[in-house]
Amino acid sequence: MTPSLEQPEMLLFRKWNLAEVEVADQGLKNVISLKPMVMPISMGRHEHQRFQKAQVNIVERLTNNMMHFGKKGAKNTGRMGGKKARVINIVETSLEIMHLKTGENPVKILVKAIENASPNEDTTRIAYGGVVYHVSVDIAPLRRVDLALRFISEGVREASFSSPRSIEEVLAEELILAAS
Repeated sequence: MTPSLEQPEMLLFRKWNLAEVEVADQGLKNVISLKPMVMPISMGRHEHQRFQKAQVNIVERLTNNMMHFGKKGAKNTGRMGGKKARVINIVETSLEIMHLKTGENPVKILVKAIENASPNEDTTRIAYGGVVYHVSVDIAPLRRVDLALRFISEGVREASFSSPRSIEEVLAEELILAAS
């Protein structure tokens, strides 16, 4: 008789269960992935197919966004450029800080912060007869998540630069404030 082999539960960083996290915003439900994984590393398997970044775990997308440090042409240079192990440690520590401050699942706070930080509308330029008008347009759900992650990561970088507070503390505080 063979013993029953049960799969162990996949906990993010072996601490937090992603199954209990729900996306409240119906528009973002299909683009915020809460795929169970232990470490948020997919090795870029999504990059060769269009829109596959929607299937990447949201914590990994946050870490990938945190690695972009510079502006314009130098997006991958600076203190965070290409150092994914360092950024994963920063995100893990900030998730622990959020758990200590709130007592909740920090991934739930992250998802709520992304829902609150994502814009619903943007403007685009439309030219009629040489005159340029700015027209309000709705934003696609994937772009909403991309912009929210960019706003959060840029805000954290600016707030922690030349500051006595560590980037982990700033990230935890920014996510808690964005979620409330």
